[in-house]
Amino acid sequence: MISRREFLQASVAASALYGASGVGNWSRLAAQQALTQDQLLQFDAFGNVTLIHITDIHAQLKPIWFREPEINIGVGDVKGIPPHVTGMDFIKEFNLQPGSPEAYALTHEDFTALGKTYGKMGGMDRVATVVKSIRAERPEAIILDGGDTWHGSMTSLLTKGQDVVNVMNKLGVEAMTSHWEWTLGTERVQEIVGALPFPFLGQNIFDAEWDEPAFEPYTWFERGGAKVAVIGQAFPYMPIANPGWMFPEYSFGIRDERMQEMVEEVRAAGADLVVVLSHNGFDVDRKMASRVKGIDVILTGHTHDAIPEPVLVGETILIASGSHGKYVSRVDLDVRDGKMMGFRHKLIPIFADVITPDTEMADLIDAERAPFKDQLEEVIGKTESLLYRRGNFNGTWDDLICDAMLSERDAEIAMSPGVRWGASVMPGQDITREDIHNATSMTYPNCYRTEMTGEFLNVVLEDVADNLFNTDPYYQQGGDMVRVGGLGYSIDVSRPIGSRISNMTLLKTGEAIDPARTYIVAGWASVNEGTEGPPIWDVVEDHIRKIGTVKLDPNTSVKVTGV
Repeated sequence: MISRREFLQASVAASALYGASGVGNWSRLAAQQALTQDQLLQFDAFGNVTLIHITDIHAQLKPIWFREPEINIGVGDVKGIPPHVTGMDFIKEFNLQPGSPEAYALTHEDFTALGKTYGKMGGMDRVATVVKSIRAERPEAIILDGGDTWHGSMTSLLTKGQDVVNVMNKLGVEAMTSHWEWTLGTERVQEIVGALPFPFLGQNIFDAEWDEPAFEPYTWFERGGAKVAVIGQAFPYMPIANPGWMFPEYSFGIRDERMQEMVEEVRAAGADLVVVLSHNGFDVDRKMASRVKGIDVILTGHTHDAIPEPVLVGETILIASGSHGKYVSRVDLDVRDGKMMGFRHKLIPIFADVITPDTEMADLIDAERAPFKDQLEEVIGKTESLLYRRGNFNGTWDDLICDAMLSERDAEIAMSPGVRWGASVMPGQDITREDIHNATSMTYPNCYRTEMTGEFLNVVLEDVADNLFNTDPYYQQGGDMVRVGGLGYSIDVSRPIGSRISNMTLLKTGEAIDPARTYIVAGWASVNEGTEGPPIWDVVEDHIRKIGTVKLDPNTSVKVTGV
């Protein structure tokens, strides 16, 4: 008799064929200028339950350019497997056609050239069209938001997240979890959550004083004759990766044992399908799926991975839906006799020039942006270089930010956080104030100027490298490698902490960094309370105004080995 796992393996194979190749003629259609909305949304309904997953929107309400990473290194057991494949390796892994729309959407290869053909992606008015199309066919489809939603744009900063909250309410979201939301501060989060028409889930969020659960761990849906439990998993490393003083009332953590308890609790209450709406990050969720039994589906977020096929861990499927509104995942499931017996999945790319904007959502977005229109659209300069951020090491946006800090703050070395969010800007385009904010907007933006010894700089790099390249995913606490300006170094990702970083060099002089010498360092996004300095967007804006046109040389200051 065929086992349930064999059923699921067959579903993975079928989903791969359907999801990645179901529109495998995109290249030919695009060449004929015949790529249509119907082809992007084509889906043969399956089973009795439908999930719609979006995550890591980062407050991007309008279509954007967004270049996928060139470098995404996996270590230990996940070396060289999705999501740790990029570029041509990714194209080969998923049998994509080079130069095709899906290759453009999912990789960095020929990004600038292909962008001229396929255009911007995302836009919540286009996402609304996709959601309405799915719900026209499956009215009971469950819409789930994986978090990192209320943060990442100038308008979300100025409205304290309200513009995005209004848009997501309009979209019809039915549950969400969280990460950067917490950087609005406890009081604001509580204010928003108190008015949400859907649950704000986090089985791993506890009251720090009483060590008791602080938010709903899960919620219920009755759909297609099945009882569906959705358990929320907020980003576990909040007080480490972000300023804990902004939300001191709460503690987080992975809390595997409690997750197992929640799964068993909902199963005992009659759950036919158990879904985890997670902001752990893909590798953390992969490990959690191997340790916690009874989860059917993990809708993963945080690491911004867009994977056109589900990943099966035991009898749990992991679904990764990208970021910045570039994709919507649809998952149809066959749920019967208290079990998930099969599924069909599609990662739907949101090509802004192909999908018709939903009129009501477009009007709402324009109304939310209207009070700030002049500020958003003010031109600060131009760029001859593609500006992007995403990847384990420096992106050109971060190079520009570091150059600005070196110049405007009169520093020898600059350090920029390895955050994954931030839209791209194409060569030849104007740089607007909104573009700058898309790469810098946050509630702790102060650009500090301080002194650090060479020894301390080494400690910082080693600590961040261990956060990224520790072979145990549970010790990977979010983000990519800190970006540096004025400083070169070598890194061997295969070595343990304390021995990865070498050949640290002050680029201005070519001299080796002296452990005992003190250097003037500028940086931003410090998690320390009371950090002083101008907001980073002002620093970047002043720099761009002075140089007029941005033109960046290739950055070869970081040498990577051990991959």
